[in-house]
Amino acid sequence: MGYLEYLKKSAQERKSILCFGLDPMLENIPEGTGSTTQERIVNFYAQITDAALARSPSISALKPNYAYFAQYGFEGLQALYALIKKYKGVVPIILDAKRGDIGPSSQAYACEAFEFWGADAVTISPYMGEDSMMPFIKMALAQGKGVYVLVRTSNEGAADFQSLKCEARDKPLYLEVARKLMKMHFDGLGAVVGATNVDELEKVMWELEHHEKVFPLLVPGVGAQGGSAREVAKTLKAVSSQTFYLQRINSSSAIAYAYKKTGASDFVGAALSQIDALNREINLA
Repeated sequence: MGYLEYLKKSAQERKSILCFGLDPMLENIPEGTGSTTQERIVNFYAQITDAALARSPSISALKPNYAYFAQYGFEGLQALYALIKKYKGVVPIILDAKRGDIGPSSQAYACEAFEFWGADAVTISPYMGEDSMMPFIKMALAQGKGVYVLVRTSNEGAADFQSLKCEARDKPLYLEVARKLMKMHFDGLGAVVGATNVDELEKVMWELEHHEKVFPLLVPGVGAQGGSAREVAKTLKAVSSQTFYLQRINSSSAIAYAYKKTGASDFVGAALSQIDALNREINLA
């Protein structure tokens, strides 16, 4: 099964395009979940994920952020490995690593993402150029995996460079990155476009849509960063309803740490309520 087929199958089975981002922060994880760092992280996320997958609508992808695990050293990385192993083949695993380096280094990073971690897809940065992206693309193409290229990110500082106008077409740099993806297209090449500005999301989608090639989108920034799941879903449906099940709207801390916002002791129940609320927003769009 190719990556696009896997995305569609997962969304249809789970009745959702919601992606759960795994961004562990020990200060927000209840101490009762385990005696070691690894146990606390794995048990915390596994309890939420298992409960979510037992429901419908559910979640249809997991996006572990490498940096959040790596900050805790080997125990954090062992937790990452354990979670990927547990849910591999259950839902698509998108390793949010944001890799990108000169060709040989990218080749090594691609091996790490797909062969060591066993991810179904990985996020990469395009700003070192085509030769930094091709090792990921070639390996993903050969193995039926996915690659998401950072096009327009959700952070405030994104405008520092991504919104700068390029003289050639008088369009911002992020649209030039989207245009570049046309020439590199394969079934599994996608784009990361933040949820915090739906107008720019729409512009990226139309840039891609003009060429009648399918690009799965990963849309982070819903929840804590202020993006609206309903507005994102509305835009996704308006521009390309036929590819809706290939898209993933991501929410991380808003789900995992919902219990802190509500003051509830049941962190699993609070997370499930947030997942339900996000799925309602998406389905009502």
